[in-house]
Amino acid sequence: MKHGAIVFAAAMALSACAQLRPAAPADDPADPHRSSVASASAMDSRRDIVLAVANPLAPPATHAGSSVLGYVPSANYGVGQRAASTLAALKRTYGWQEVTGWPVKALDLYCIVLTPAPGMPRAALLKALAADARVRLAQPLQDYSVYADPPRQGAQRYNDPYADLQRGFVETDAALAHDLSQGAEVDVAIVDTGVDLTHPDLRGRIRDTRNLVDADRAAFDRDNHGTEVAGVIAADANNHQGIVGMAPKARLSIYKACWYPPSPGAGARCNTFTLAKALAAVIDTDTRIINLSLGGPADPLLDQLLARLLEQGRIVITAMPPDGNAAGFPDRAPGVIVVRSSNASRAPPGVLSAPGNDILTTQPDGGYDFTSGSSMAAAHVSGIAALLLAMAPGLDARSMHDLLLQSSRLSDGTLQVNAASAVARLRNEEKAAP
Repeated sequence: MKHGAIVFAAAMALSACAQLRPAAPADDPADPHRSSVASASAMDSRRDIVLAVANPLAPPATHAGSSVLGYVPSANYGVGQRAASTLAALKRTYGWQEVTGWPVKALDLYCIVLTPAPGMPRAALLKALAADARVRLAQPLQDYSVYADPPRQGAQRYNDPYADLQRGFVETDAALAHDLSQGAEVDVAIVDTGVDLTHPDLRGRIRDTRNLVDADRAAFDRDNHGTEVAGVIAADANNHQGIVGMAPKARLSIYKACWYPPSPGAGARCNTFTLAKALAAVIDTDTRIINLSLGGPADPLLDQLLARLLEQGRIVITAMPPDGNAAGFPDRAPGVIVVRSSNASRAPPGVLSAPGNDILTTQPDGGYDFTSGSSMAAAHVSGIAALLLAMAPGLDARSMHDLLLQSSRLSDGTLQVNAASAVARLRNEEKAAP
């Protein structure tokens, strides 16, 4: 499997705590969350640094007729005087060039991406910043990859209802599971690339979107990987179109944190900055299921945000890296549900197996095609999790994981998750409960 390649860009003034916006053109000038974005070419994971300083914002005094935050809406959480003064003093000391910055409300931090001053090695600056008491966090800007094979060139596109060709849907007995649950009223956050918002199998399933990369609506709709993941999880059923999702009545929130570079055949990549903005935005919602079909090195800032999500009782589902080494972000975090593509070898302890090879799913421009990768395996599990959460909204991540593991079934000699067995087991447990 090949990883894609992308750097990313992110909004300079866009508050990480702003509410999700309804699905709308990402470059709509009327969008209240639209902001200037840092150029992708201005960020370099081989050179740049993510730095964070304390950003406590005391609520202003209230006035008659105002909210508890005065006349400033909570969505305007930004840089406070203390953080601004600290950053200015640090810049005078170290002479860096700031690329972009953003607040992380959940951690009371203000973060920037910076380029070291000419002649200053990154390692030397990181060492100096680590010893500076004014700095809360300093780390390299890191790249992350989605776990899917690149799109096949010239492969046949499917535009008819071919539910029987959906290998994962058939092998997990999803149609049987739908007799008990279709994931109604369950929200699933997909942190990934963009998604084709006009796809006939998806447009009725998308609740809202956030573009944390750029303001390019056309690129958002053309993105393959997010479109593929979204189709596996929640493609519409009984609409005379294409395929059926694992949870066809679930609602999707799309957070574009990854993008495709211009080089042909390159897969999607993300980095610390965009992923941090996406996770911080999810923290400010009540979405229970978060699909992260991506991964990369361990990252202090991302680890803190992920820990906050897990503390809040979110169910985070992620794909196992292609090399099988779950030692980075987000797969190493305790409490995360890790999923690999089913194969003949025995799964590592606690890791779920799900269909991930030759999966028929949605593609940009209203199309359908086969794709492979542990990204698709994770999407199958996110869909089944939505079925279960619709039946039992109080399920926590540990219970969800154990239920999925204990209800797994053999399919072609491989033990993998089974939607019908999982919902039946949950129904029986609820009936047996006093």
